[in-house]
Amino acid sequence: MALADTGPAPLAPAPWVEQRGARIRITAVRTFLTAPHGCPHLVVRVETNEPGLYGLGCASDPQRTLAVRSVLDDYAAPMLRGRDPDDIEDIHRLLLNSAYWRGGSVTGNALGGIDVALWDLKAKRLGAPLHSLLGGRVRTFAEAYTHVDGADAAELADKVAAARERGYRHVRIQAAVPGADTYGTHGAGTDPAAVRARKAPWDSAGYLRYVPGVLTRVRELVGDDVELLHDVHERLDPRQAREFLRRVEDARLYFVEDLLAPEDAGHFKRLHDASPVPLAVGELFHDPAQFTALLLAPDIDFARVRVPTLGGLTPARKIAALCELRGVRLAPHGPADVSPIAQAATLALDISSHAFGVQEAAVFRPPVHEVYPGTPTARDGGLVPSELPGHGVDFDEAAAARYPVPDPLEHDRWALLRATDGSVHRP
Repeated sequence: MALADTGPAPLAPAPWVEQRGARIRITAVRTFLTAPHGCPHLVVRVETNEPGLYGLGCASDPQRTLAVRSVLDDYAAPMLRGRDPDDIEDIHRLLLNSAYWRGGSVTGNALGGIDVALWDLKAKRLGAPLHSLLGGRVRTFAEAYTHVDGADAAELADKVAAARERGYRHVRIQAAVPGADTYGTHGAGTDPAAVRARKAPWDSAGYLRYVPGVLTRVRELVGDDVELLHDVHERLDPRQAREFLRRVEDARLYFVEDLLAPEDAGHFKRLHDASPVPLAVGELFHDPAQFTALLLAPDIDFARVRVPTLGGLTPARKIAALCELRGVRLAPHGPADVSPIAQAATLALDISSHAFGVQEAAVFRPPVHEVYPGTPTARDGGLVPSELPGHGVDFDEAAAARYPVPDPLEHDRWALLRATDGSVHRP
């Protein structure tokens, strides 16, 4: 009697899958501190038992660097030894849950460093650029913005014109309030020594009186062929924020960044409904859930994801997908305290997401390029991703050792801001 036909025999696993499962394992998670730009960078290297195969991540938190390093060295590294580096989602959830009290920027940055290193490692194993693992290119370059500051509208307009000559089509403008410590202005209009020593106060009333008029005048001077951005840096309360938006409408800003602090995020709906000025927020967020409520309505126009602090690419790409579904644009955080490794990982997200709007572009000092071969550099107002396997940025351990990090409290001094009445203020 003939046997019944049960179909073709099941396929055996591909040989490389069997080898990977038996052979590739994490052998070490190493951390390095360096400061080639002056601010501390915390670099994570996930090593394997495959010769020459490693991934690099960034866990930089300039205010709590040593605490993040302890999480990595004392808790994460022992937990990851012997695990398969291919299981990024599993490892991410494992580390997130292992602290029990989940969340916080210290945990977020530690997790972000490992997560980006694992994505880098996976792309290297496949011999592909990182953006190809995130769905591939949807654009050839990422539009970038640079920063200028000044004491008055004429100075700012001249600097915007110079940025346009360098190819930038988006420029963040920060106007100094005379006699006050104004974010992003390097002491322009105020004694720089007093600003460095944190002896100049923050003056909210002076800011509201002075800055909107300067921003509007800059727009009149430079015309409409350049996008202008401005960062409030969470220094206004909800009442002041509403008044600020009313006064800057004629400046036709691309967006206003961090109009409110994360603690006041519940007010964004009211502000968004009342004003046509686009709102950007998120660089201070350390938990994806902080974005979801603002995106579902949506109550913001741009999501300022900071890939290291948010926990890496694993949560960032999910936020990007939600942004696309809700019509919100990405405007990722990218100052110099986000190392070139995180910049390159963020660029892979920019290149592969339809939600992308604009990328903050740090201008790094020459030593940074020595420590991080492959550092992304804006050209003609845009950033082009590397086509090398992984995110394309390497790390020179010997060069890094030549740039020790400053004392922890020295870097904290930038945040020791007080208002005109002597009370502690948000930085």
